[in-house]
Amino acid sequence: MKKRWFSAFLALVLLLGMACGCAAAPEEDAELATLGEITDESIPLGGMPPIGIVLNPMASGTATAKNDSAVIDYSNAADGYVMVKWTGGGNPKIKVQIKGPNCPDKYKYNLRTDGEYDVFPLSDGNGTYRISVHKNMYDDQYSDVLAAKVDAKLTDEFAPFIRPNQYVNYSDDSEAVAMAAQLIADEGVEDNLSKVGVIYEWVVTNLKYDTAKANQVKKGELTGYLPDVDSVMNEKKGICFDYAALMSAMLRSQGVPIKLVVGYTSTGVYHAWINVWSEEGGWVESMIYFDGKIWNLMDPTFASSGKQSKGIMDFINTPGNYKEKYLY
Repeated sequence: MKKRWFSAFLALVLLLGMACGCAAAPEEDAELATLGEITDESIPLGGMPPIGIVLNPMASGTATAKNDSAVIDYSNAADGYVMVKWTGGGNPKIKVQIKGPNCPDKYKYNLRTDGEYDVFPLSDGNGTYRISVHKNMYDDQYSDVLAAKVDAKLTDEFAPFIRPNQYVNYSDDSEAVAMAAQLIADEGVEDNLSKVGVIYEWVVTNLKYDTAKANQVKKGELTGYLPDVDSVMNEKKGICFDYAALMSAMLRSQGVPIKLVVGYTSTGVYHAWINVWSEEGGWVESMIYFDGKIWNLMDPTFASSGKQSKGIMDFINTPGNYKEKYLY
């Protein structure tokens, strides 16, 4: 496989004062309302032009808010995540909302109803979060079920971006984890950017954009869609959400801090891409690579679906074409 060597410079380093520990009010949030509207979050499409290190999340049970319907476990908020499960039975449509200290928009998630935990990142870093659970009553109207306020003091700024969560979902036995380990071992690389180079080259060479899935999303047939990184890897196709989730899972499993970013391109397309942390440059908010001559913004979906044409690479090379909204 043709090698492409990558490097990066500092675009923006997140300066967070980090200290261990987490504290939260153990009681339910008094701000719970009776009924409110929650709309489904869009699924980022993008793509169409104009065995590694797995830090397994745990629900330790040492700090929780709960009632007969749900449990919010924030025992490990210092590690950048909370875990939530539905215990109310049945198969209702359930939403989790997380309001962080820095993002003006609430993060909205669908919650499984099989009695197992889902993992949600605390992407805003240090500060107070409000985590709430809501049950659908009719249309877009939801009844508030449970809430908790969590004061998070992260162990470090990488904590939310080095572990699995609902959007970047992998485990020790994931095939994507095994593939990442094999690719990195075959190339014999150790630093973060070299690992990014190896994984990026494999992704843009082997995956193609899934227009059929994109059309399903546009028709509303895949509401609440979440990437299955092993399926994406084996089928070798996906929408941009899939590309970003697969690459994030592969690199996180190799100890590389990665932010899965969801936002918009200048053309108005809801899109997903990745940011990476490197030893040399810290957090690079617009992921870039060096092609031997110039620096380019790295976008695995556009580069793959556009077969790295000059027009596509020119678009990718313009950081102003990307505006982030959420980090996962």
